[in-house]
Amino acid sequence: MSERDQSRMTREPSLSDALIPLLTLALLIGSSLMIFGMDALSGPIQTAMIVCCMVAALIAMKNGHSWSAIQQAGQGALASITGAIFILLAVGALIGTWNLSGTIPTLVYYGIQALSPTWYYVASAAICGAIAMSIGSSWTTAGTIGVGLVGIATMLEVSTAITAGAVISGAYLGDKLSPLSETTILSAQMVKVDVYTHIRNQAWTSVPAFLLAAAIFTLLGLGRVDIEGQTELQKVVELDSLNGIYRITAWNLLPLGLLVFMSIRKYPASLSLLLSAIFAGVLGAFLQPAVYAGFIGQESLNVAGGVKAVWQAMAGGFSMESGIADVDRLLSRGGMASMLNTLWLIMGAVTFGALLDEFGLITRLINPLIYRAKSIGGLFLTVFASAFGLNIVAGDQYIALVLPTRIYRAEFQKRGLAPQNLSRLAADCGTVTSPLVPWNSCGAFMAAVLGVPTLLYLPFCLFNIASPLLSVLYGFTGFKLVRLPASQVSASPGDPEQS
Repeated sequence: MSERDQSRMTREPSLSDALIPLLTLALLIGSSLMIFGMDALSGPIQTAMIVCCMVAALIAMKNGHSWSAIQQAGQGALASITGAIFILLAVGALIGTWNLSGTIPTLVYYGIQALSPTWYYVASAAICGAIAMSIGSSWTTAGTIGVGLVGIATMLEVSTAITAGAVISGAYLGDKLSPLSETTILSAQMVKVDVYTHIRNQAWTSVPAFLLAAAIFTLLGLGRVDIEGQTELQKVVELDSLNGIYRITAWNLLPLGLLVFMSIRKYPASLSLLLSAIFAGVLGAFLQPAVYAGFIGQESLNVAGGVKAVWQAMAGGFSMESGIADVDRLLSRGGMASMLNTLWLIMGAVTFGALLDEFGLITRLINPLIYRAKSIGGLFLTVFASAFGLNIVAGDQYIALVLPTRIYRAEFQKRGLAPQNLSRLAADCGTVTSPLVPWNSCGAFMAAVLGVPTLLYLPFCLFNIASPLLSVLYGFTGFKLVRLPASQVSASPGDPEQS
């Protein structure tokens, strides 16, 4: 049967067709969380996503689509996340070798000395914001500096969940305001505006949202009840333990410098991360030979042992039994293998989203929402619901960013709204909310690298919560909305304005 004959036999999905996969998703995810709790992300939710893919595939077949078309849609989904897969594996390898070589312990050592527990949360957000703005990547920022900051939080006995929220808040602020960020560039390209025009418009929601988040992080820090003597004693104990295990020196931070340099020069993220991981492994063999020998069970380190230690750390992560629980929890992490559950989750979620998009199930749900959005505020709220909903059902920030800009672009023009309004709204509601969903690629990544479950850090991603709310509020109030000249306003053929 030819493709033309096949297309003639296909049917448009009904509303029930579109709702069944979403109801299945809600039922399976909810029951997995109820039965397994936080362990649900170690297999049950991944299995649920695969079952949801099968449900979406069955509905597509019911509507006349061939199995080969379903396979092609799935293959396209997996091809779209090839870059994310390599970034995840590279981050796993980097965490392993940075722990082995002393890079992360050195960051923690200096951080404990420099950062006060009282100002720790707001400082973490500001540091990550500055780094992410410089290199243009929220993932790289969280997977490197963020890992160190969460480790320092453990040592200082401040909340790792709040710290993770602060790290993510700062990372996404920098990502949204950096001209080097691929999501920022994509947001501008999708609506055909200059990237700097988009960033200037984006700042009107991002900066106030971050200032609000910073104020709350400051209050959370000031509200801590500490006994100063115990805090100082804890610092001394942890510093002594790290200095006793590793040779603490600024040379250990060279892999971080290499990563920042390559990121600024716009080398591919996965290549930058992997080269930094390998460089850390080689450098550490000279600076930390005792740690390397102990890791692989040798009395002294030789060349073969050094290669073995680096390869083991990259593949399976680094582990240590120092006898100090906090130190062991900080250092015993990383490895490409630690990312496999996360990859399984992302593959299932993105494939599910691609099937919903390819066979018209998402459009079937969104079109009635557009029709019912009579006011500008209602339209903005609809875009928010669509973007955040896509983060939930499609599991990928790029789908949640690209589809709303594509679907709502004509509607914004028809209502006299400049395209930069849509690019800001889509970025605030699609990209920024992505780490709030446990099975989304961003939520899964952040939980994996920071070691804090998504549902625990979610309430403290204050920037990620405030930014989309402000964006929607601007739609209802008209604040900082850019209008099109009357000559550029278009009306659809069936629009009442033409009659």
